[in-house]
Amino acid sequence: MSYSVLVADDSAIVRAMVKKALGMAGLDLGEVHEAADGREALDVLGRAWVDVVFADINMPIMNGLDLVRIMRETPALAATPVIVVSSDRSRAHMEELERCGVRAFVKKPFRPEQFREVIEGLLGPQRRNGDGR
Repeated sequence: MSYSVLVADDSAIVRAMVKKALGMAGLDLGEVHEAADGREALDVLGRAWVDVVFADINMPIMNGLDLVRIMRETPALAATPVIVVSSDRSRAHMEELERCGVRAFVKKPFRPEQFREVIEGLLGPQRRNGDGR
């Protein structure tokens, strides 16, 4: 079973780093979608199946907190897990995200194994690749 993921971050470099880290984590990835802000993320979620969303908090046009709020209010998206990937360590932001249903956080800078741990914690273990990962 492969995971379809959405990476929402205003930095193209960070999106590329998250995608690379996901691959290095040994996860079986299907489609990997990208969005530069929360509005683009909602557009992707409206047209493609996504198993999990990785979202930054601080993005222009629509930030990660507003993205999560709208997802939770949208029946088709309410159960989609969101993992926040951010360098923002504001207690107020973290508490509000938890109230909105965010169950996992990966702090920047990150290591590939952190992604496997949080995805498997949310979605269950994935069959490992043939190389033992």
